Amino acid sequence: MGKKSNGLRAGVKCSKRRKQSRWSDKWFVKRALNLKKKSDPLVGASQAKGIILEKVQLEAKQPNSAMRKCARVQLIKNGKQITAFLPGDGATKLVDEHDEVVIECIGGNMGRSKGDMPGVRWQVVKVNDQSLNALLRGKLEKARK
Repeated sequence: MGKKSNGLRAGVKCSKRRKQSRWSDKWFVKRALNLKKKSDPLVGASQAKGIILEKVQLEAKQPNSAMRKCARVQLIKNGKQITAFLPGDGATKLVDEHDEVVIECIGGNMGRSKGDMPGVRWQVVKVNDQSLNALLRGKLEKARK
């Protein structure tokens, strides 16, 4: 565009110019068009309930060589399937197939996956309405269904 306008009625042109320029900012576009909500399986929510379909092990990215314990979870609200991390030592033993779990964002950079787990953006917080952390530390016994 040309030079910035000045003088009488310049405010109109300035605001018009500013409006047009904002579309070159990817964060503005994402917010204005609700792209995060549309692509997010949790649809903008911080937590969601789901049912465990199967337990899986994912190989960590280079240079690590661990098997990260995860679970395939089907969300109740929209039926989408996602992979969720099972944090803590021995968490795999505490969750079974068809358990109801609550998942939350794992807190990676800009909503992306965290650490050396490829494509895993969520983690399990509760199993059958009991805190996974409390179960791991032995504060609670797992409820019978």
